[in-house]
Amino acid sequence: MDLRKLKTLIDLVAESAIEELEVTEGESKVRIVKSSPNAQNQVMMVPQQQAYAPAAPMAAAPVAAAPAAPAAAAVPEGHIVKSPMVGTFYRSSAPGAPAFVEVGKEVKEGDTLCIIEAMKLLNEIDADKGGVVKQILVENGQAVEFGQPLFVLG
Repeated sequence: MDLRKLKTLIDLVAESAIEELEVTEGESKVRIVKSSPNAQNQVMMVPQQQAYAPAAPMAAAPVAAAPAAPAAAAVPEGHIVKSPMVGTFYRSSAPGAPAFVEVGKEVKEGDTLCIIEAMKLLNEIDADKGGVVKQILVENGQAVEFGQPLFVLG
């Protein structure tokens, strides 16, 4: 399923009075559950052959992301590269491979900064502006949200 479709579905659930939405497309199944007005929506994709797993383990992810809020206030000045999607952040193309960028490295517009894995797809995230990498705000293997700051370029 296309990430834009997923975002649209999440937005529809968030803005409506429905509490749960389940969509099946081909072999993919998406279930979006609104747990409370203050909590973020949960999305889970499972192949049709697998049994549905309860969404309770996913509730821990928003709680784990909460401590990052004070760190966001300490972000130095510069151009912030944000995550264009929800997924898992990787600094290199493979385990053991060198990272795409390190703090202090100069990057040009279009250079690959990292990879975000979303729905078994590896998406290269490129610099939208040139500069020097001042700070890397996410740890390798960490789950990231849409719009979450990843890098600070100076």
